[in-house]
Amino acid sequence: MTASSFARRATLARSRRLFREFGYEQPDPDRFYSALADDTATMIADLHSTSLDGAAVLDVGGGPGFFADAFTARGADYLSVEPDAGEMHAAGMDHRTAVRAQGQHLPFRSGSVDVCYSSNVAEHTATPWEMADEMVRVTRPGGTVVLSYTLWWGPFGGHEMGLTHYAGGHRAARWYTKRHGHPPKNLFGESLFPITAAAGLRWARETPDATLQAAFPRYLPRWAWPVVTVPGLREFAATNLVLVLHRH
Repeated sequence: MTASSFARRATLARSRRLFREFGYEQPDPDRFYSALADDTATMIADLHSTSLDGAAVLDVGGGPGFFADAFTARGADYLSVEPDAGEMHAAGMDHRTAVRAQGQHLPFRSGSVDVCYSSNVAEHTATPWEMADEMVRVTRPGGTVVLSYTLWWGPFGGHEMGLTHYAGGHRAARWYTKRHGHPPKNLFGESLFPITAAAGLRWARETPDATLQAAFPRYLPRWAWPVVTVPGLREFAATNLVLVLHRH
């Protein structure tokens, strides 16, 4: 399967459905993350070269565990890595398939998984390309690496701080704290960083052990995918970039 397989699913109806679900991230995280997990597992199944049935899938930054059911339902041997113990237990879910570790130092031997992916994690680390290098390392030759992350200059770059991040990350955090009486979950410079499409594409093209197969905006319909080819514009319009690599 290829990016073209997933492209057939990237309809306007899907985009509308996902953007609608984003409204539930704070008030009803179970609903939001369950919907996102199902969409993610479908995307990975389309992007991987063979069936996920029996495939070893490593989720870097698996959070509280919503993604496990979506992947095991597709026959995958799922394992997640999450550095934050509080995040792991936030939803009170079973974590028999989770390991506490940093994405920049994955505790697995080289070439040990068929698929390594990360969903909306790179923007939360100060060294995203070190994490990306580790993802490539642990993926077996012929395997698939998928890195998906939120672009800082896009409308969702500020996460729960909304569009105020355009006034600056620190200023947005102060405004959020004043308005809500508590700081945001994602603090600029500590757990939220200004990551760009240009940086990701440069890493993907230069990494020596994998080949970039596709790059597309995750939540947009397929007719909008060419925006990724336009420097500058893609930083605002793509919202979330997906990089798909084939391990040498």
